[in-house]
Amino acid sequence: MKQAKRYHRPTLKMLLGVTTLLFCFQQDLIAQETTTDSIPFTSIPDAPENYTPGTMVSRMVDGLGFRYRWATEGLSENDWSYAPGNDGRTIGETMDHVYNLSNVILNSAKKQPTDFTVQKAELSIAEKRMATLKNLETASSLFKASTDLSAHKIIFIQSNGRFEFPFWNNLNGPIEDAVWHTGQIVVLRRVAGNPINPKVNVLAGKLND
Repeated sequence: MKQAKRYHRPTLKMLLGVTTLLFCFQQDLIAQETTTDSIPFTSIPDAPENYTPGTMVSRMVDGLGFRYRWATEGLSENDWSYAPGNDGRTIGETMDHVYNLSNVILNSAKKQPTDFTVQKAELSIAEKRMATLKNLETASSLFKASTDLSAHKIIFIQSNGRFEFPFWNNLNGPIEDAVWHTGQIVVLRRVAGNPINPKVNVLAGKLND
């Protein structure tokens, strides 16, 4: 006579283990969604209907944001410390510089000075990357609504005084400088062995299918 098979009821420990695995899996999916969907400039926003000074500058900032978003996507801590070996900035230091430039661009958009006499909170490179993209996103929105770019001066407050520059200097200064350094990041990460996503299409402002 065959012995009946014995089925064991799942123990509390087993149930907790399965629940933990499911939770971790769900959190991993959430993290992936945050990475791909919540970061600004995954693609360039739809173009404005009208060509105005404000919308033109806004579009320039959008282009910068899109480039920076993908130039810095998927970088590791090892990549951040990579330098070309000629006393140039590391990738992380270059990202820090672009972050500082984004603060100047945002303050200009807000019509407020950039005060170098106030100590900033310490941020990690990853936090600075997100803050840079948020700065550019906000600046783009403000410039888009602007009807008078002359009001968006660059103003620096330093220990030796206050310095003002007309908006023109924003174009050839912080905005173009940030594009310049974003390109450096693209080159440096390629040399470091971690090139950007080949699907990035800067003309279309999105990833190719």
